[in-house]
Amino acid sequence: MARKASRPTGKKSVTVRKTSKSGKSKNPARNRKAPAAENPALATIRPPPPGQGKRGEQGYLAYLLRQAQAATRLTMERALGTLGVTSPQFVVLTMLRAYPGLSGADLARVALLTPQTVGVIIRNLERDGAIRKTPHPVHGRILQWTLTRRGTTLLEECRRHAHAVDRRLAQGLDLKAELIVRRWLSKIATDLQDR
Repeated sequence: MARKASRPTGKKSVTVRKTSKSGKSKNPARNRKAPAAENPALATIRPPPPGQGKRGEQGYLAYLLRQAQAATRLTMERALGTLGVTSPQFVVLTMLRAYPGLSGADLARVALLTPQTVGVIIRNLERDGAIRKTPHPVHGRILQWTLTRRGTTLLEECRRHAHAVDRRLAQGLDLKAELIVRRWLSKIATDLQDR
């Protein structure tokens, strides 16, 4: 039976680990060999960079979409970070410019964010004077959100950065190819939405 026992040796105690008769520890994690120890070739395997192997044209479409979205989001976050704005905040500002008067729940749906995340974003944008609330004319308990003058100015600055990222995304595509990509991405969102 495995157990720890301490023996005094003067100034400090030493922990002795006892094992079973087979010489193996009772802790299964200690008995497992690392994969690289069993097969040294595994230690040299490295995934290819984006755009190659299964991370390129041979990869699954869903993975390639996720990889592209992650790269786009990181690029956008770096660009917007110079303005002190996050990508989700930019999305909320954009949706309020396009659809003024949205409620928090509506914002969550069109921005593809959770209601909790939108709640935090709304509080921060309102605190910074970028948006303001008004009660719904019919349903007084529902709050509607609109951009302030400061929010509109901030959004315009964000859009300059976003347009630069868009130009990078469309680089190498002619107008016909870009239209095909736009239709395909829109169709995916439509066809795969929860019904």
